[in-house]
Amino acid sequence: MTARILATAGLLVFAVLIPVLEVNATHVFNPDWPPHARFHDVWQLLTNTGLAALCLWLVWARGAVRLASLIGGWVMGCVVLAHALGDVYGGYVTYEGGSELALFGLPAGVLIPLAATASFAAAALLDGRRRG
Repeated sequence: MTARILATAGLLVFAVLIPVLEVNATHVFNPDWPPHARFHDVWQLLTNTGLAALCLWLVWARGAVRLASLIGGWVMGCVVLAHALGDVYGGYVTYEGGSELALFGLPAGVLIPLAATASFAAAALLDGRRRG
């Protein structure tokens, strides 16, 4: 049960938390963003929410915690990777001019996905031991 709860916690980050934080005037409805950039943001939100729904089904209906954790870990791990590559493409995890919560020198927008990725890894390990 612990593996399922850990996987679910990570999935809720990109199923609920990130959409709640992005469907507003700084992202989806940002008049300063080109329409194409807003399109990509909505596409990413819909894709990730759909993947999270699939993964929740895998966890709770199929007991496929490791597969769901792999998918979820990929989604959240790519947020961390996008942050690491930010200097290459000129991107940053927080909205310009917005406030930035940080811990250990990392913005919350990186720490939360990093924690979700760790949650997926722990869930997969626990599930692997259980099935073992």
